[in-house]
Amino acid sequence: MQKIIVSLLALAAANVSQVDAGEDPPKPGETKRVGWASSPPVKQNTYRAQRMKDNPTIDADWNKAAWKGVTPLTIEYYMGDAPTHQPKAQAKVAYDDHHIYIIWKVEDKYVLAKRTEHQQDIWRDSCVEFFFAPGGAGKELDYFNLETNCAGLKLLHANVAGTTFNKFTADDFSSIVTASSLKGPIDPEIAGATTWTLEYKIPLSLLEKHAKFERPKPGITWRANFYKCADDSSHPHWLTWSPVTNAKPQFHIPKYFGTLTFE
Repeated sequence: MQKIIVSLLALAAANVSQVDAGEDPPKPGETKRVGWASSPPVKQNTYRAQRMKDNPTIDADWNKAAWKGVTPLTIEYYMGDAPTHQPKAQAKVAYDDHHIYIIWKVEDKYVLAKRTEHQQDIWRDSCVEFFFAPGGAGKELDYFNLETNCAGLKLLHANVAGTTFNKFTADDFSSIVTASSLKGPIDPEIAGATTWTLEYKIPLSLLEKHAKFERPKPGITWRANFYKCADDSSHPHWLTWSPVTNAKPQFHIPKYFGTLTFE
């Protein structure tokens, strides 16, 4: 019996050694910063969303009065290996009683928009993404992902109670009023420096069809992350606002979402 126990211990030690000798653990997400990053590194990001003072026209105008004075968040971390192309993507977020408003500005290259319909594989184009859990802390597994390419086409999923709902209708997509500075399709890609903007407002009533949550008001917090990608471009990249510690690019890990606080 003693010999058997010793043998089992030796086998267990050998297995541990094999694990230790395998792949290195992923680098902490906060160490994977784009070369132009200017903010101090953080393990988890926080953004404070202001109340929208009026009902602005959705026209993708980054400089219009409705967004004046609203501080943007900036996407400064990457996932996977350091990309050779590191675009600068920024977003501003606001809300009112009925909508979430987001406007994006992306200083980009190698811009691609091959998709022609909603709910296609939008992430393969030059794309920005808003992942959000309206239930806040402790409810991160119930989240939505809204992915929008530079021409305004969208993919929307509701990931609730362990299932993914993706049967959103044409009326659902029309309710997310959207404007973009570029028109698609774009193929071949635009290789030169291109700054593009995108703006939309998400009806809270659409989200409430799939999840229960308290509507935004001062003091309410959601969990969220913002991403920039372009899987099929000649210079693919996977950038994230709140750092993600994972060996490979992966957006669907809610524990790495940052905090979105409504003021």
